[in-house]
Amino acid sequence: MERRPLHLHLLLLFFSAWLLLLLQGVSSLQFRRDDFPDGFAFGAGTAAYQYEGAAAEDGRTPSIWDTYTHSGRHPEDGTGDVASDGYHKYKEDVKLMTEIGLEAYRFTISWSRLIPSGRGAVNPKGLQFYNNMINELVKAGIQIQVALYHSDLPQSLQDEYGGWINPKVVDDFTAYADVCFREFGDRVAHWTTVLEPNVMAQGCYDTGILPPNHCSYPFGSNCTGGNSTVEPYLFIHHNLLAHASAVRLYREKYQVAQKGIIGINMYSLWFYPLTDSAEDIGATERAKQFIYGWILHPLVFGDYPETIKKVVGSRLPFFSNHESELVTNAFDFIGLNHYSSVYTSNNNNVVKAPLQDLTADIATLFRATKNDTPTPEVITDSIVSAENY
Repeated sequence: MERRPLHLHLLLLFFSAWLLLLLQGVSSLQFRRDDFPDGFAFGAGTAAYQYEGAAAEDGRTPSIWDTYTHSGRHPEDGTGDVASDGYHKYKEDVKLMTEIGLEAYRFTISWSRLIPSGRGAVNPKGLQFYNNMINELVKAGIQIQVALYHSDLPQSLQDEYGGWINPKVVDDFTAYADVCFREFGDRVAHWTTVLEPNVMAQGCYDTGILPPNHCSYPFGSNCTGGNSTVEPYLFIHHNLLAHASAVRLYREKYQVAQKGIIGINMYSLWFYPLTDSAEDIGATERAKQFIYGWILHPLVFGDYPETIKKVVGSRLPFFSNHESELVTNAFDFIGLNHYSSVYTSNNNNVVKAPLQDLTADIATLFRATKNDTPTPEVITDSIVSAENY
C-alpha cells in the first residue's frame, strides 16, 4: 500500500539567546518588527524526519520513526520517505527563507544519516549534506540553530539495547554530539540537545502513540512492547544524563573556541485550573511538576521534584552524587515549544493501584476549552496527526 508523505509545517518561531518560543495562531494579531527588542529573531523550524525525505539515500539507515510509520501505526498512515524533500531542495528553501525575511532557522540533524550505525563511522554523504546546508544558510546571513535529537533514534541502537531505556545510550549520544560539534561548530553557535523530551515520555513510552511505540496493557494499545509503568521514567532519566553529558563535552572541548551556547527544549502548555476547587488547583500544580519540573528541577537542583518522587516512588530512577553534579546547571538556555493553554482538573477516576503508568501518576484531565471533552493525555492522536511528527 502506498503511503502518503509527511509534509513540512512551517511554524513561526521567536528566537533569542536564552529562549526559543514557538507561537501558533498569531495571524489575527498585528505585529511590527520594531515591536520586538534587539536580539529577538524571527525564523522557521523543521525536524529531519518531517523535512529531509531521501530516507534510503546516500547511506542513511532507518530510525525508529521509519519503523513506526512503515508499520502503519501513524494516525495519518504517512511516512517520511519523501516528506518535504529538503535533502534535494534545501537551496530552494534557503532562498525562500531569504525572500520572506526570516532571520533564523532551526533544523534537526538525522542521527542515522550522519552516523548510520548509531556509533562509529561517519557517513561522508550525510556530512556533506549538512555542511552544504549550513554553508548555504551562512551565505544567506541566516542565524543557524541546530537540534541534535527529535525522536528519531537510529533503529540499530533500538534493536541492540533498547534505545533510551538503556544507559548505554548516554555514551552513544555524547559521541554523536561530539561529531556534530566538531564538524559544524565553527558555523553553528546555538545548540539544542533534545526537543520536547517531557512530552515524548508519555507519547513514546506510556501510551505508545509515537515511536518506538512502547506501552503495556492496560495502559496503551497496539504497541510493539514496553512497560508503561517504568519506561517513561527511564527515558527521561537517560535523556537528562545524555543531555548533561553533551553539555559537559561542549563546555570542556568546544565552547571557548566556538563561542556558542547549548541548552534543551521542552514542550510547553500553560495550565489553568478548571475550577477553584482544591482538587483542581492541586492537579494543576501536579501537571506543572510533571511537565516542567521533571526536566527543570534536576537541571537546577540536581534531583527530581518531591511531588514526582512521592507519586512515583521506587519506579523513579535516582541520581548518584556524580550524576547529580553532572545535570546541575547543565544548560545555557531553556527552549520552549509553546503550543497553547489548557484547562486542567483532577482526574477523579484514577484508582491507586500497585502498578500505575505515567498518565495515572499525573492524574490530571486536560481540555482546550471548558466545554471540551477532557483527556488524561498531554499529547493525543489528534495532536500527532495535526503536527505530523
